[in-house]
Amino acid sequence: MNPDYKFLFESMLMHLKQGVLVVDVNANVIYYNEPATHIAGINPEEAIGKNILDIFPDLTPETSTFYHVLRGGKPLIDYVQTYLNYKGEKVTTLTSTMPLLRGGEIVGAMELYRALSDISQWSQRIVSLQKEPSKKVSDQKARIEDKAQYTFDDIIGNSASMKNLIEKARKIVDSSSPVLICGETGTGKELLVHAIHNANRIRRHKPFIAQNCAALPKTLLEGILFGTTSGSFTGAKDKPGLFEMANEGTLYLDEINSMDTELQAKLLRVLQDGVIRRIGGIKTEIVDVRVIASINEHPLKAVEDGRLREDLYYRLNVISLTIPPLRERKEDIPLLVQHFIKYYNEKLGKNILGVSREVMDIFLNYSWPGNVRELKSIIESAMNFMEGNIIEVKDLPNNDNYFLTADMPDMDNIPKNSSVPALNDALNNFEKNLILKAVTIANGNFAEAARILKIPRQTLHNKVKKYGIKKQFKINGMR
Repeated sequence: MNPDYKFLFESMLMHLKQGVLVVDVNANVIYYNEPATHIAGINPEEAIGKNILDIFPDLTPETSTFYHVLRGGKPLIDYVQTYLNYKGEKVTTLTSTMPLLRGGEIVGAMELYRALSDISQWSQRIVSLQKEPSKKVSDQKARIEDKAQYTFDDIIGNSASMKNLIEKARKIVDSSSPVLICGETGTGKELLVHAIHNANRIRRHKPFIAQNCAALPKTLLEGILFGTTSGSFTGAKDKPGLFEMANEGTLYLDEINSMDTELQAKLLRVLQDGVIRRIGGIKTEIVDVRVIASINEHPLKAVEDGRLREDLYYRLNVISLTIPPLRERKEDIPLLVQHFIKYYNEKLGKNILGVSREVMDIFLNYSWPGNVRELKSIIESAMNFMEGNIIEVKDLPNNDNYFLTADMPDMDNIPKNSSVPALNDALNNFEKNLILKAVTIANGNFAEAARILKIPRQTLHNKVKKYGIKKQFKINGMR
């Protein structure tokens, strides 16, 4: 940069009322300037060269705005974030993070941030979210729909476990009792929710609203669920919540175990009494809403770990449906393969006839940690690149980041004179490959990968740093 331009640029930044952080492609700080508020809690001399996760220790690649922008290449504007700064102090900021591009390639990211201590700014966020409930927040969607898309005919499976599940689900479609749907990531929980709503003789003609509880912090989610009252805080307006909007219909709460436990208590009262009150209001309203919640882990484990209130669990568990993982219903794999090939033939304009016997053997011997969603993704990937009309082994995603193989090697076919690696090396290599597979299945979403692996996000973050997986994904052009 021209020295005069550099001086001008730095002078402008010095007079901004916002903090400025610039990182390189590896999220290491290369420029840092902040007003007198010291939000980050670190001096510029200390910050330069540090990774952003070392400055803000409770952030992870999944929760860091910098990592989000570096992976996706798209700006994140006016994002509210609460975290611990370098001194361990809890701060809340309003940030705008933008990718830095050179020749079409991401070379870093810049973030402007300021403290968010005025309640009016929180209220404006709530109001804007209610005006645009489908806006992306925290790399997720707060989705509002007025119609469910799928029916029981869209659920593929002839296995005994799936037939039993569908039979049980059909029996309770006209009930008004809450439902708890349990199942691993990728098993098709939302598909089943749609089917239940659309089979209800009365509610299928009424609203269907879905909300991911992991998408929003408690402060925003409460206002979105229950609504706000004009004058209850600065900038607040009379806005209906999702319960009012779903009246006489169905409200689907995904990842209920991610909801703040205080908010879970308020949800429990609605389930028990059918009465809601907007934030700041004194008037109560009776609503007729069927609540269907889903959880991607064993509910008793969530209760034990404090992520799900025990009383709420027992209220939701009046009707409990568990979707079996794909590894427990492998007889459904040929049907699912045929279904996805037909789907992508229409979507991609192809004429694929099926898969080879070798491919089907791989599918039947694979454990499918990502379940049906993973199978669908593999079929889509193969059909995008293949040239023939039969999916062969060579067409499967089988590179350094994807290891589509059976879980265990055939011990009988290992040559007697083959070398045996050190146990620690073999275990580390296996762990790294497993993490790579999970992150690939999750399309680079580390929070999703942690759920697939059934480990805490911080544990995954530590292992990702240990094996240098982030760098490997950047080399391979993955987000």
